[in-house]
Amino acid sequence: MYQTVLIGIDDTDNKESRGTGYNARQLGHLLEREKLGEVYTISRHQLFVHPDIPFTSQNSSACLYIQNGNIDQLIPVCQQYMRQTCVPGSDGGLAIASLNDITEQVIQWGKMAKNHVLKQADAWKLAKENIIFLEGFTGNNDGVIGALAAIGLRKWGNDGRCIWLKGKEIREISGIYSQKSLKAICPIDQIITEEGIPVEADELIQTGEWMRPAIKNHKITLYIEKSNHPKYSWHVKPKSRLKALTD
Repeated sequence: MYQTVLIGIDDTDNKESRGTGYNARQLGHLLEREKLGEVYTISRHQLFVHPDIPFTSQNSSACLYIQNGNIDQLIPVCQQYMRQTCVPGSDGGLAIASLNDITEQVIQWGKMAKNHVLKQADAWKLAKENIIFLEGFTGNNDGVIGALAAIGLRKWGNDGRCIWLKGKEIREISGIYSQKSLKAICPIDQIITEEGIPVEADELIQTGEWMRPAIKNHKITLYIEKSNHPKYSWHVKPKSRLKALTD
């Protein structure tokens, strides 16, 4: 049965390896090469930073939003990828569920993971109660906590920022675009100021080197600020200020 599927991964890395965001993008490439679904977004979700929570750098997890996916086909491929990717010193976790099967309980788990120290045992219990595939791969398997949180937060639709948009490595998008042309090359739903003011179709935007659309009200949202530059009217909100909106 083909449906929208969310795949959460967490704590796949150590201090010497590439991060979980990179691993999530590589998994996205793999799933598309194998024609196992269309990767609509990959999002980064900031979780609680606390001395009692081990993490590599920033304690973030990632979620792949897969359109036209089949869970039975996706699970073994994701398992194999995690076995090959999770490095020594990591606590890799994987969560997979149909979008429609992710309940309010799982959404609340994701919200709590942003400001509470959660227990691994409770993650397993919640996954079992909600028939969500959950697996740990390395270390003590604490990554299942963040993996489950990632799919809950993505289903909520009001957290995180995109590190992949359908058909595009957004890290490669740089330069000046009109609102209309930017929306034509990647599925951004709205380009607005922090106050919610939209940009007209022909207005020019400097994307800079760090374009990371946020997920707000279930919409892929690019936040911009007014610019006094003679060649464009707007620029993408700086990294530090965007983090304040999305973390």
